[in-house]
Amino acid sequence: MRKSIEDEEKLAGKLSDEDQETIEEAVREVIDWLDDNAEAELEDYQEKLKEVEGICNPIVAEIYQQEGGEEDMDEDFDDFDDFDHDEL
Repeated sequence: MRKSIEDEEKLAGKLSDEDQETIEEAVREVIDWLDDNAEAELEDYQEKLKEVEGICNPIVAEIYQQEGGEEDMDEDFDDFDDFDHDEL
């Protein structure tokens, strides 16, 4: 997600300043939480993922809807998909 909001070809040029700040803050908070909770249970990680998705997905979906499609929306969460859940 962080890469997508910095990439002009993905979301950076399409987000309002307010939406970009909202996403950046959500991502920053989750990263801080991850740093502080390395020993958390899988369910805790999944809950945090749902929280950040709950903030980011509506913003991203609105952008893709305005552009006429949602097929590439999942690409913006590649960073989360690349996370090795076995390390949890």
